[in-house]
Amino acid sequence: MIDNSALFTALADTPLATWPDTLQSVLDERQQAMQRHGDWQRWQTSLHALPAAQPSQVDLTAAVRVGQAADLPADQHAPLRDALMGLHPWRKGPFHLFDQHIDCEWRSDWKWQRVAPHIDLRNRLVLDVGSGNGYYLWRMLGAGARLALGVDPNLLFMHQFNALKQYLPEHPAWQLPLTLEQLPVPPGGFDTVFSMGVLYHRRSPIDHLLQLKACLRPGGELVLETLVIEGDERNCLLPEDRYAQMRNVWFLPSVAMLERFLARCGFHSIRCVDVSRTLPDEQRSTEWMRFQSLPNFLDAENPDLTVEGYPAPLRATLVARSGSMGSE
Repeated sequence: MIDNSALFTALADTPLATWPDTLQSVLDERQQAMQRHGDWQRWQTSLHALPAAQPSQVDLTAAVRVGQAADLPADQHAPLRDALMGLHPWRKGPFHLFDQHIDCEWRSDWKWQRVAPHIDLRNRLVLDVGSGNGYYLWRMLGAGARLALGVDPNLLFMHQFNALKQYLPEHPAWQLPLTLEQLPVPPGGFDTVFSMGVLYHRRSPIDHLLQLKACLRPGGELVLETLVIEGDERNCLLPEDRYAQMRNVWFLPSVAMLERFLARCGFHSIRCVDVSRTLPDEQRSTEWMRFQSLPNFLDAENPDLTVEGYPAPLRATLVARSGSMGSE
């Protein structure tokens, strides 16, 4: 069984103190289903093969850097690499774990550099929806968050998070193998909720935004990052089938339409803080993610288009407040 006692203890002196009463039953039900996954035992074996070590230094501010090569005996470097490779593919990163540089598909540190200047996470209770392998949870702690909690149903990503957590047991970051829809509404709410790279996978973007709002305290802050297209508040792309070879992409609104979505859902103080084109040096295949990636999903003759002929990936980050104007 996954032990969430440390998380529940950390929540005890917060506005979320009663949340574990409903959360535990959901996690118990999910636990039974998880162990039936065909790769569960293989991933567990990789976790158990990680060598025991105490990192001499931890940097979560400039990177996710845990330990250094000298912290491991010489005969443990290869077992560390093999165990981490057993959790392939690594999507979000990079991570620096003892002597291993895990060069993930995404340069998620670049996205964080675009987002971090526009938010203040000091002493905040933070929820990251669709947290992947938890890369941003560690960066949130580095930015001063009191507690960082991720939710993502992908069980491989949970094991990757736990690989880092094994060496950082005292750091207040946790990940739950749940979808946002499975997550009980947190009483009192979080100070900050992130949804990065999730909205376009939702058939109903309005429902997703309302669910995010329900997780926030009055005056809390939403950080929303998603695919967009250029245009005014009347423009939205609904792909006919795939977008950049992804089947589950539904809505790519313009920034102006996205701002209207947020306003209709009751958010205010809405700011678009970044719009960036995703380029192949930010998302690509690596030794740690050997499948196809963005360079394979763009038109070979015109990289401004996807292979389906749609505008190439453009991502926007918006920050907004929940509740009334005076409740911050």
